[in-house]
Amino acid sequence: MTEVETASAAATGIAMATEKAAKELSPEEERVLIRDIALTAEANTKEGDSFFLITQKWWQHWIDYVNQDQQPNNSNNNEGSSSLSGNSDSNGVGISKRPSGIDNSDLISDGPAEDANSDDGVEIHDTLLEGRDYVLLPQQVWNLLYSWYGGGPALSRKVINSGLSQTEFAVEVYPLRLQLLVTPKGDCSTIRISKKETIGELHRRACEIFHLNLEQVCIWDYYGHRKHALMNDMDKTLDDANIQMDQDILVEVLNNVNDTVVTDGTSIIDNGFADKEATSVLLEPSKSSLSIAGGLSANKIASKGYSAEQLQNQTLGYPSKESDNNFGNSGVSTRGTFGGLTGLLNLGNTCFMNSAIQCLVHTPEFARYFREDYHQEINWQNPLGMVGELALAFGELLRKLWAPGRTPVAPRPFKAKLARFAPQFSGYNQHDSQELLAFLLDGLHEDLNRVKHKPYVNSRDADGRPDEEVADEYWANHIARNDSIIVDVCQGQYKSTLVCPVCNKVSVTFDPFMYLSLPLQFATTRSMTVTIFTCDGSALPSTCTITVPKQGRYRDLIQAVSNACSLKQTEEIKLVEIRNHLIHRFLDDSFVSLSTIKDDDHLAAYKIQKSAKGNVLLQLIHRRQEQETSDAQRWKPFGTPLVSSLSCDDVIRSGVIQTIVQTMLTPLLKEGIEYSDDSDPSTSGMARDPSDHGSGEVDTNRASTSINKVLPKLPLQLVDESKTCIDLSAGDEKAINLSAMSHVVVYLDWKSKLLEKYNINYLENLPEVFKYGPITKKARTEPLSLYTCLEAFLREEPLVPEDMWYCPQCKEQRQASKKLDLWRLPEVLVIHLKRFSYSRSMKHKVETFVNFPIHDFDLTNYVADKRSSRSQLYELYALTNHYGGMGSGHYTAHIKLLDENKWYNFDDSHISPINEEDVKSAAAYVLFYRRAKSDTSGTSSAGSRRARDKTSYKH
Repeated sequence: MTEVETASAAATGIAMATEKAAKELSPEEERVLIRDIALTAEANTKEGDSFFLITQKWWQHWIDYVNQDQQPNNSNNNEGSSSLSGNSDSNGVGISKRPSGIDNSDLISDGPAEDANSDDGVEIHDTLLEGRDYVLLPQQVWNLLYSWYGGGPALSRKVINSGLSQTEFAVEVYPLRLQLLVTPKGDCSTIRISKKETIGELHRRACEIFHLNLEQVCIWDYYGHRKHALMNDMDKTLDDANIQMDQDILVEVLNNVNDTVVTDGTSIIDNGFADKEATSVLLEPSKSSLSIAGGLSANKIASKGYSAEQLQNQTLGYPSKESDNNFGNSGVSTRGTFGGLTGLLNLGNTCFMNSAIQCLVHTPEFARYFREDYHQEINWQNPLGMVGELALAFGELLRKLWAPGRTPVAPRPFKAKLARFAPQFSGYNQHDSQELLAFLLDGLHEDLNRVKHKPYVNSRDADGRPDEEVADEYWANHIARNDSIIVDVCQGQYKSTLVCPVCNKVSVTFDPFMYLSLPLQFATTRSMTVTIFTCDGSALPSTCTITVPKQGRYRDLIQAVSNACSLKQTEEIKLVEIRNHLIHRFLDDSFVSLSTIKDDDHLAAYKIQKSAKGNVLLQLIHRRQEQETSDAQRWKPFGTPLVSSLSCDDVIRSGVIQTIVQTMLTPLLKEGIEYSDDSDPSTSGMARDPSDHGSGEVDTNRASTSINKVLPKLPLQLVDESKTCIDLSAGDEKAINLSAMSHVVVYLDWKSKLLEKYNINYLENLPEVFKYGPITKKARTEPLSLYTCLEAFLREEPLVPEDMWYCPQCKEQRQASKKLDLWRLPEVLVIHLKRFSYSRSMKHKVETFVNFPIHDFDLTNYVADKRSSRSQLYELYALTNHYGGMGSGHYTAHIKLLDENKWYNFDDSHISPINEEDVKSAAAYVLFYRRAKSDTSGTSSAGSRRARDKTSYKH
């Protein structure tokens, strides 16, 4: 069916439906009719159309009602939305009760309507979410439902243009809420008005509310209770004028005919006295025409086809040279006094976002950049960016936070934009502040990348060339493709050296970094607990805790275990990880990093005879019956598997395997029990004295009680490569073909009688590699230097298996050793303290107190490039804190206002002064350091750095 035919059918359906009462329509008829009308309305949506809010509760009731006759998975309608597709509940039974009248009362705010002249005369709650609290219905759908069910009230909202191209449509659920202040009368009124309405319409509404004539009134942008711009361009939209939610608008009444408004926007009063406050607006041009208000993006410039010259001539609120309100030494001015002390409302677990944002907006270089004319640097076409929308949203939020006044800002538009481009941060769950920070820095860089067409660059290997030459080449290649304010301010460079463990090939590269993630380590060693098993029956299983290099490899752990159990020349250790009572993996690659072994892993080490040619490993898996249902049981693995070396040719007799397994289990035999074989005595195995093996530790008391005892025949089953089970208890002479087996897996089914004869406690309760105990006060308060953390970060360590390096000389993937060195440091150094560690079964937070310097953080000795004469001293100016546990913690920020030389605690919307000595705590998470300035400051130094970098590279 074509769109025209669909529209015609829908129109016919509306006419028929309005003639028939809803009670005469079946639920299926209602569903199909509403679906067709909705499809038509959505396909023909245009600017100015009306959509209506309807409570999610009522809508879901209606969906259940009209879907009651639908069977599960029986809907073949793919045209409409999922809510109208005919899906029923899991049992295929719908709710047959017809909904009562529409009740939108749960969407309505308890307070009186703020604007009696608004379309609906009611005010909705500020925190409503589409899909959770309400759905939006086209006007035709609402009209039909209202004619059937009645109720209300009707909550109408208009469709507006949005997006960078101004061709996308969105429903403006929350129009601008503006406070109109009349001077000199002192009256006030709150109105709701679309951000797409013109300044002329605002004039008309103001005159209507206060009973004024248009010629009597001039209206001012009264942002922060200061006259910032005379709003006299009647055709300009409020969006273009950068009018924000909950902003004040000054309605100035000119009572005398002699009152005039000069062309520069200054109000001249009849007494000849010029309004000093109004005059101050001359020092600051009007605000940006770029805005993201109400959660929608707007690119007015791109849509109107402005030329590059016009873009350059437009201003975005340049700070005045005469302004005295500078931000530290950076020259950043605010739009009024006491800037920078504005909090952010917590929208629901958004403290992680608020703390990171406050640190960024109080970075002097960013504060200046985003208050100046940065839109000409937005990279609209960068496929790696967010088409400028993230930069615009962040810039607008920064300007709000640096405006005068202390009213907290609700960052809903920014949160909505963040969720659009980074769905992992959507919703209202707690997230990692550092992960958000990393996304913001990277996203802002791509949105503001000055390189519009990235050239292809091919980085050459060092090949013995001087480090200085290679480093400069790498950095030039980097900025040829990446050039933004983020690179200027936050990006540094480190030297990465890789060494192949096999051929010793050395590879040197110089890579950029945005921040440093430092481990919290006291020492370079690590304690690990391993359980040791002997295959010759000479000793009971035993645990030992050994110390290994923290950044060591498997070979270090194997060697430490070998030393702990007095391994003989004829023996070797097989190290495995046990998971779910099975051998999960053999840890036999000597070069794999110990970091792949987590603290909650379970390790077993088996002492076996050194492998000879043709030997295979025998794995003994224990099983016992567990009740699965009231009348069914199944054999399930339990305990710890055992391993032995099996010396054989292509064929082995089942009796040999019986003997090997009985030998392994000999130390577990209980004392004082007479053993007898329930099977044929002629096929019974005889236990030997464990001391006859002549190796390992021997429990002499146990040995004396088990000599020459007749051992029970064990119910063993061997599983071959084809998954076929072979019963090994039927006879000792049964031949088993092992030619196709790389290892032998045997299952031992422990029946109740067999369990009475062995002490299997030794096979259970395998300890963890490292058991976390309660954190003592000493552990929490013991100081750890930030320099120590940095040294641990720069220490040589093996790559993790997931990051194997392709050795160009071996032509193979190798787990190389990696060594990092700092080569080039940025203006702003961001340091992330790795407080959180993760494993399969737990998340752990390190509560260690890190003693970080606030002043004179000296990195001179850590920079490998000795050519630079620049200062390597840094000053702390901001940090984020994390308090509490993993899932229920809280983030705050400590920030130093450089112009006041005072520290403040930013706790969402609450801001309070703190002493410098209170800045340090065990909660510190992400540290922001700024290079100590000796001559130039702010982005001027970053700009000169960029110019120097560019001149050193010829394209």
